[in-house]
Amino acid sequence: MIEWLADLAGLGTNTTAKMIGTVVTIALLVMVRIAARRAVSRLEDHDASFRVNKGITYSLVIIGVLAVGWIWIDAFDNLATYFGLVSAGIAIGLSDLLKNIVGWAYILSRRPFKIGDRIELMGLIGDVVDIRLFRFSVLEVGGDRVYAEQSTGRLVHVPNGLVFTAPVANFTEGFAYVWHEVPLLITFESDWRRARVVLEKAMQKWGTEHLETSAAALRKMARQYNIKVGSLSPIAYMTVKDSGVLLSGRLLISPRERRAVDEAIWTEILDAFADDPDLHLAYPTVRNVVDVQRPPEA
Repeated sequence: MIEWLADLAGLGTNTTAKMIGTVVTIALLVMVRIAARRAVSRLEDHDASFRVNKGITYSLVIIGVLAVGWIWIDAFDNLATYFGLVSAGIAIGLSDLLKNIVGWAYILSRRPFKIGDRIELMGLIGDVVDIRLFRFSVLEVGGDRVYAEQSTGRLVHVPNGLVFTAPVANFTEGFAYVWHEVPLLITFESDWRRARVVLEKAMQKWGTEHLETSAAALRKMARQYNIKVGSLSPIAYMTVKDSGVLLSGRLLISPRERRAVDEAIWTEILDAFADDPDLHLAYPTVRNVVDVQRPPEA
């Protein structure tokens, strides 16, 4: 049968056998993948099902590459020649793909981020929702479309190779909190000391909710990195701007709580300002001074 197929295709018997072996190998791996997917789909835990599916896919890809390589390897004089030709071909025509594959291996081994982390890469901020052989996918948040880092609904696919050439900021690795600032600009005529009390009181609920857990997480991260642990309590700083006195409230929050925190704090601030005649929000204003001269007396 193999000899007949070889004569029909104009190929040698050995080459035809290798082609048939390659097709059979791929077909078997596909069937295993389908069967495994059906079995995993019965899991009730969606996260566990997703992770198992990804692990099976990665394993089958590796097995397939090794199996096909083993089938075809003796078509060359020796192993060194085989790898030399493969390396030359990859270096010339598949450099970008190779970079993405190496980036995939780096992401899985060194874990600069994992599925579920919020990251920033080249101005893109989003939650990592998938990691594949050539690229990872990010569900975009914030940007110029949505305020306060809420989801835009756009799925952005990023080549894995970019992790070697662009800085990657991870919002949730190690220390799962970020510093958030609330700017409060009041008029020069306002009582800034009373306004500072209002701001600090408004920040207390959110700023102290994660205080104990964030302090423990920061101490743990300080053992891995050269980080100095300072005060994590909410605090308000004061400075002077052209339009008034600027009070900057600073507190620790979870990266996904920014909009809720802003709304809660500003609700308390506006309620307090509405009940206090000595507190007024400032905004850019222009004052015109007119020199009115009296007409000369007759």
